[in-house]
Formats: sequence, C-alpha cells, structure tokens
Amino acid sequence: MSRTQIFSLLFFVLTVTAYSILEWHHTKQEDIQVVENNITPDFIAESLKSEAFSQKGLLTYRIDASRMEHYSELAVTHFEFPKYTLYPKDSDAPWKISANEGTLYNSNRVKLENKVLLISTDENSLIREIHGKYLELDLNTNIISSENSIRIKGVDFAMQGTGLIIDLNTKQVTLTQHEQTIYQPSTH
Repeated sequence: MSRTQIFSLLFFVLTVTAYSILEWHHTKQEDIQVVENNITPDFIAESLKSEAFSQKGLLTYRIDASRMEHYSELAVTHFEFPKYTLYPKDSDAPWKISANEGTLYNSNRVKLENKVLLISTDENSLIREIHGKYLELDLNTNIISSENSIRIKGVDFAMQGTGLIIDLNTKQVTLTQHEQTIYQPSTH
C-alpha cells in the first residue's frame, strides 16, 4: 500500500468519524428540543381551589393547591402542596390528606408524594393520623393505598408497618405488613 492510499484511507476514516459525531450531536439536540416542547404545561393555576360533586349533587372532595400544572398531551395534572378534603359516602366527618407533591391522572387516581399526611376529622375515629412518603388515592372509590412504609397514630397507640389499604367509605384499614405497635394509654 502506498503512502497516498494510506493517507486517503486515513482521511476517509476521519471524515466519516467527524460526520458521525456531528450527526449524533445534532440528533441529540433535536431529542432535547422535542422533550422540552412536550413538557410545557397547557395551563398553570396558582392558589388553586376546586370542588367536585357526585351525580346526586353531594360534595365528594375539595382540593386546594399552591400551584397546578395541567399537561393534556400526557393526560396528567401536577400539584404542588395539594390538600384534599374527602367526603366519604354516608359520613359527616371528612378526611384530609396533604402532601408536598401530587399527580392526578385521567382515571381520577392521585399519586401523593413527600410528607403525605392523612387526618381523620371524626372525633370518634380510632385512627387519627397516617403518615407516609407515598400514597395513592382513587377519587372514584375513596380507596387509599400504599406499598411503602407507613406510620399510624391513633387513640392510645402508634403503629408502624409497610403497605396500606384504606376504604374511607367503610372505614376499613388494612396494614399489609405490621412491624411495631406501641400502646400509650391516655390519662383521663
């Protein structure tokens, strides 16, 4: 092989490599632009307050959030510091659930994350508070669930475990894996 052929081959390899790198870089920039364009919310609301009613005209839930972003293309709504007040069937006492972040899907399922707190406003309820990092709420059925670590505070007890299912309509609570319960009778 002559020097001319070696230089020609080397030049060809360098040219193809440079072209490939430029095309790869250009494609990556287009992908970033597509992703950035897709994540722009359709609308934003600050200090959101909204109520939902059943077909019978009964209040089913109320939501307050410091910020809401709706993405119709993704079929999701993202909330910052959402606070739901839930009104179960045949109950006068609502439940309150709050978190740092929430995502509402078109199926009326809400994923609540970061410092989630569920509070019973019923003075006769055995359970007062439920704490966790993550809870899912089905707004159609008033069923709350989680597969994560949970802390339950009640009248004269505190309980820890993993996994939770709560039906707010029947007030049935199921803790999937019990880890610890501490009883502390109150002195009345």
